[in-house]
Amino acid sequence: MAATETNLSNTRVVICGATGFIGRNMVAYFAKKYAHVTAVWHRKPPYRTPSNVSWVQADLRDPEAADKVVAGHDILIQAAATTSGAKDITSSPAIHVTDNAVMNSHLLRAAYERSLAHFIFFSCSVMYGSSRVPVKESDFSGEIEPKYFGAGWTKVYLERMCEFYAGLGRTKHTVIRHSNIYGPHDKFDLERSHVCGATISKALTAKASLTVWGKGSESRDLLFISDLVNFVDRAATHQRTHYGLYNCGAGKAISVRDLTKKIIAASGKALKITYDPTKPTIDFSLALDCRKAEAELGWKPQVSLEDGLRETINWWQENIDPATLTLAVKS
Repeated sequence: MAATETNLSNTRVVICGATGFIGRNMVAYFAKKYAHVTAVWHRKPPYRTPSNVSWVQADLRDPEAADKVVAGHDILIQAAATTSGAKDITSSPAIHVTDNAVMNSHLLRAAYERSLAHFIFFSCSVMYGSSRVPVKESDFSGEIEPKYFGAGWTKVYLERMCEFYAGLGRTKHTVIRHSNIYGPHDKFDLERSHVCGATISKALTAKASLTVWGKGSESRDLLFISDLVNFVDRAATHQRTHYGLYNCGAGKAISVRDLTKKIIAASGKALKITYDPTKPTIDFSLALDCRKAEAELGWKPQVSLEDGLRETINWWQENIDPATLTLAVKS
């Protein structure tokens, strides 16, 4: 069934996690589209934004703070989360569970009680098993990779809560099972970054060689951030069902070994690649089948991996301090 567009010219949007990687890109896009955007931050401070963006500090683990964030808005884009890479997933798995479950539970209830029009939730794809072929939304078997157990079941619980509240009839809910996202404003420090951000930092700071954690055989579905932003826009304007759960990815996987070669080529450097199987890694391969999103929302990715890597590397070179792997100038 063809998607139809909803007119949202007077919509008031609130974006939680607005100082994070995904949230920051959401703010930049939706501030150009809507007359008023509220950007929510907790610890990481605000940055310069257009005059139609209002900043609000809130600890979303507090139910009163969550309610105040929701009040007076039409769409909530929930990008606030505790996230990190393979090192924390393997050594400190509990950090992905409690805070994420608490803050989202408060926001979902507040959205229902305030009769919010649309709640857009970023899940992820950690609940899927390793697969040689792209997986569909219905392919979740109930078995989760042990290293993803806590984070994965937390996401599944929150997806079910979105479905529950959608069933009460007041608020439309969108759940986005996205793949590995990369692009400007990603984490690039080696302690917290995902595979793409970490490998870019290694390549751009290396002199002669680059060490890959693991064997390099792991494969990931990589989606450029602007494609995720466009997905959210399509969901806000074209979703017809009261509850929608969608895969959102490139639809194909690339091995860490081949990704590293592409990043080195895009950097213009000549580096030797070595592998360290003693470092934290998760031997896992996954790609997402996104045909449901294309059929219902008219969405499919537009940015090739090569173009996305070039844009990300250019942004890194202009904004990241090679010594600290953080923003060189606060903006």
